[in-house]
Amino acid sequence: MNAVEPVGGTDECGGCENISPPHAESRRAAASRLRVTVFLAGGYLFAEAIGGWLTNSLALLADAGHMLSDVAALGISLAALQAAALPPTSSRTYGYHRAEALAALANAVTLCVVAIGISWEAVQRLAAPPDVAAPVAFLIATGGLAVNLAGLAVLGGHHEHGIAVRSAWLHMLGDALGSVGAMTSAAVIALYGWRWADPAASLLIAVLIVRSATSLLMETVDVLMEKAPHHIDVDGVRTELARLPGVGGVHDLHVWTITTGMDALSGHVVLMPGTRGADVLAAARVMLHERFGVTHITLQLEEAREQTDPA
Repeated sequence: MNAVEPVGGTDECGGCENISPPHAESRRAAASRLRVTVFLAGGYLFAEAIGGWLTNSLALLADAGHMLSDVAALGISLAALQAAALPPTSSRTYGYHRAEALAALANAVTLCVVAIGISWEAVQRLAAPPDVAAPVAFLIATGGLAVNLAGLAVLGGHHEHGIAVRSAWLHMLGDALGSVGAMTSAAVIALYGWRWADPAASLLIAVLIVRSATSLLMETVDVLMEKAPHHIDVDGVRTELARLPGVGGVHDLHVWTITTGMDALSGHVVLMPGTRGADVLAAARVMLHERFGVTHITLQLEEAREQTDPA
């Protein structure tokens, strides 16, 4: 006997209703906040770039370059959220949810490229630190910090709803730290005349950017490689399924992430003779939802005599 429990929920679930993460509402709220943040970052980008050029501050130019990547990252994340909201098609049965992961990957790579460029220029300037109009650079960096803090406040807790939004949030956080670095270097130059503080601050900014990008890149690659979510113990899932009444074994078990907050599970469950498949399906769905938080489930039921390759 072969039976397939489709992704989603049915009334047979014994109290486990078809629970779908509130992605649509979350995406609309996040997209609205991203638009505001794009406006804030884009509006100040030109002022900071011109100010860095006029004051000859690499730290300020580095911060402007990072803000440019912020605007690009926010735009990519916004486009990804809109793409992810598109309905599934016959050829893309999961829809476009993975657009969020692709956006996060692009943003992580962009962060690394920006950091490399900043580091290269900073090393060149350490050998012969140029003069910097420190007071003006300090004022401009302060304005940049205010803009970045406003952007972080606008995004709020929405960076937790998806890796595309989280990548944009990390861009803003890194840029806020960059503004602090530019302010600090300008203050040190103004007070003590240490011109090397400007490229040194730029190197620190680059390190902070790479640190943020690395964690984001690893998380994104895990999603794209369909690694089991870190919060789900696959061996534990296998054990709990095998403990259900009437289950003789479990094999071909797979758990993966479609996009942040949307985990999926599939597997083959071997039934003992005389066991009702509907009862096992209902019990499995309730257990998987309550114990592991998984609601996108596909299980194939097999009678014990059909099992030829036990796991």
